[in-house]
Amino acid sequence: MKRKIGVGATLFGALLLCGITLAQNPVVNIDRKVHPQLGGAQALIADAAGRIDVAMSDKRIDMRGHAEKAKQLLYQASLELKAASEAADASLQKRR
Repeated sequence: MKRKIGVGATLFGALLLCGITLAQNPVVNIDRKVHPQLGGAQALIADAAGRIDVAMSDKRIDMRGHAEKAKQLLYQASLELKAASEAADASLQKRR
């Protein structure tokens, strides 16, 4: 009995984390003064995610999950750009 509860709680937690990840939108958190190209790219990603939200608000159409998947990929791309800017910062610090 305890094992069933533990498995259920684990599955619930995993589903909850997936739901939180799905609900996140990309943010613009790269300083465009330091990394103008990366910051600009991240701003375009955030704009694209907002446009997808608008498209998804039209309840007359079924996109079969593809729009949500696109938003997930945009979120991941935004995280990668942030990591790239941090790596560039670290690289510049090493040179000094």
